[in-house]
Amino acid sequence: MDRGARARDWSEIQERMLVPLYEAVYERLEVGPGTRLLGLGCGSGLALLMAASRGAAVTGVESSSPERLALARRRLLPEEPGRTRDGDTRTRADARLLDARPRAAAPEDPAYTLVTSFEPVGCPADGSEELGGTLAAAVPLARRGSPVVLAGWGPPERCATSSVLRVATRLADPLRGTGSWRPARRDDLEEAARRAGLRPDGSGRVACPFGYADTGSAVRGLLSTGLFDAAVAATDRAQVDKEVAEALHPHQRRDGTVWMPNVFRYLIARVP
Repeated sequence: MDRGARARDWSEIQERMLVPLYEAVYERLEVGPGTRLLGLGCGSGLALLMAASRGAAVTGVESSSPERLALARRRLLPEEPGRTRDGDTRTRADARLLDARPRAAAPEDPAYTLVTSFEPVGCPADGSEELGGTLAAAVPLARRGSPVVLAGWGPPERCATSSVLRVATRLADPLRGTGSWRPARRDDLEEAARRAGLRPDGSGRVACPFGYADTGSAVRGLLSTGLFDAAVAATDRAQVDKEVAEALHPHQRRDGTVWMPNVFRYLIARVP
């Protein structure tokens, strides 16, 4: 699978599906000019761009996809960015984007006042352990009492996309556990927070429907998440495309668009 094409599909098709989640979190936490935000797994930067538009100073860390990070730079950086001594790139709006682990994002000024990790916990199936290490490295960079936001899928019965994502798990056998999807568990977010030494302090649910112009764009958007990589490795891209398209059929409207209501959950935890 072409990594550059997949990053573009994520940026142009899939990432916007989580805009209601970003908006709900930023509104609740009153993100604005006084916010110093560290975004973990910032991807192609849409969530950072939304925070920056509210006046926040943002730092994004993305170590798993250089292709997505390149797209984030296009979104957030001016045509002639300045370079700091350590190679970080900044915008006039005080944004930093790093292809590194969180410890490389140590702030030069006051500590971060908000840390976000919007990639759904438990999705992929083997992602929780990696998230724990990422959080452990990020928490010391935040001011005491600052919120850390974790996100996850809601109950499977309230997420229409669950039926499509089960294709990834089924086709990935016998490679299950190497990146495919699993349903959310009730206490996923709380467990991840406690493992990182954080104190849960509130949560919320947000409707994030997945809407696509047609089945083709839906397949491209969903495969851009990386949740079908193990399935592609176990079978082939054509087989995965075919079975995902079939799973999408019940969600296709008469005009050809695809619509899947979903609920996402977020947890606000505090730095001790």
